[in-house]
Amino acid sequence: MVSLGCAKNLVDAEVMLGHLPTERFEIVTDESQAEIIIVNTCAFIEDAKEESVETILEVADHKQHGNCRLLVVTGCLPQRYPEELAADLPEVDIFLGPGELPRLVELIDAHQEQGGTLQAIGLPQYLYDHTTPRVKSSPFYSTYVKIAEGCDNRCSYCIIPKLRGPLRSRSIPSVVAEVERLVADGVQEINLIAQDITAFGADRNDGSTLAGLLRELVKIDGLRWLRLLYAYPEGISDELIELMAREEKICNYLDLPLQHIDDTILGLMNRRIDQQAIRGLVERLRRAIPDLTLRTSFIVGFPGENEQQFAELLAFVKEGHFDRVGVFRYSREEGTPAATLPDQVAERIKKSRLEKLMKAQQRVSFRRNRALVGRIEPVLVEGYSEETELLLSGRSVRQAPDIDGQVYITAGQAEVGDIVPLRITDSSDYDLIGEIVDPSEPLPTE
Repeated sequence: MVSLGCAKNLVDAEVMLGHLPTERFEIVTDESQAEIIIVNTCAFIEDAKEESVETILEVADHKQHGNCRLLVVTGCLPQRYPEELAADLPEVDIFLGPGELPRLVELIDAHQEQGGTLQAIGLPQYLYDHTTPRVKSSPFYSTYVKIAEGCDNRCSYCIIPKLRGPLRSRSIPSVVAEVERLVADGVQEINLIAQDITAFGADRNDGSTLAGLLRELVKIDGLRWLRLLYAYPEGISDELIELMAREEKICNYLDLPLQHIDDTILGLMNRRIDQQAIRGLVERLRRAIPDLTLRTSFIVGFPGENEQQFAELLAFVKEGHFDRVGVFRYSREEGTPAATLPDQVAERIKKSRLEKLMKAQQRVSFRRNRALVGRIEPVLVEGYSEETELLLSGRSVRQAPDIDGQVYITAGQAEVGDIVPLRITDSSDYDLIGEIVDPSEPLPTE
């Protein structure tokens, strides 16, 4: 299984693997050994589409020169381009959309019987739950839990609602049951994900909300860290902020995609929030949770973005509100309202603006990391560093898996999966360096 794109795609990949009966299928980690290769694709933006196609072509080489007898392509790319892919990629045997994941074995069996190219691309309605088999591929101490599928936000640049369908939230008891099982198996860090986790429950008409879900999850014995990813700003309620500030298990970390700060651009993006509300929200968060680590993302080069509007965004970043920032060049995606807007921005200008924004945030990140030197922070030990086997590495509570930096541990011993107190002794733009301290010392300290 090769899974591309976001953590939500990774959960889909794990669910697909869970549907493969162990008495018939053995999972291998070496592509050259595999008789069946599944590529779970992303098609969110142009770069992701290109990566997906390149990966499919690379893997297809195993059909000509290796053990591979069956190539399956799943996920958003076949959902978006079913006819084109079937014509352009004859190497692929099965195309499966994200709403058809449980049919994987059915399609494999059908291909064995009749051959040819098979497709299962339907309206995305599928939603896994706590009873769904799932093969966890992440480390034993950490995982993602998808609490909803689809999206109703209709941002003008985004193709996701067409690929993933409308918002479909799981029930609170279902999420709780899954997390209980994962924690019983040794997971200490649960990362809640969805296209927009703050919309959780809005479609259910049973009173379910993200705050209500969190109130149940924090009761689970053995759960240490509960992290919130992809929380749209307009959905951050005072109730949620108060809960985050009060509950020790909820990480003081929030991924809050803002996309821009200029009101005109926000309007063209169909974002339901303006600059005044954004500034007010950031101020409320910082006031209620002074130790909050705040991550956001911005899009540069959106149609119509002029120099003044970009300068406003750049100045906003330089103000230093955010510990982490991801920046994306606007990708003109057919089928989205933004693709038809006038005043499309040249690629060279997008690239220049991205570099300027990242350089500005790099200085902010460095200052924020330097301010942590001398503090004692909880750190999740993940094993030996990729840089050198002489050092352990891990993540502080301020660092989400896969998207943030790491901590290099220069002194002290711990086992993989331990959460230990660590004194920060040094830092770089994105990483921290520290020493494990006696657990009896206060944690954390100012």
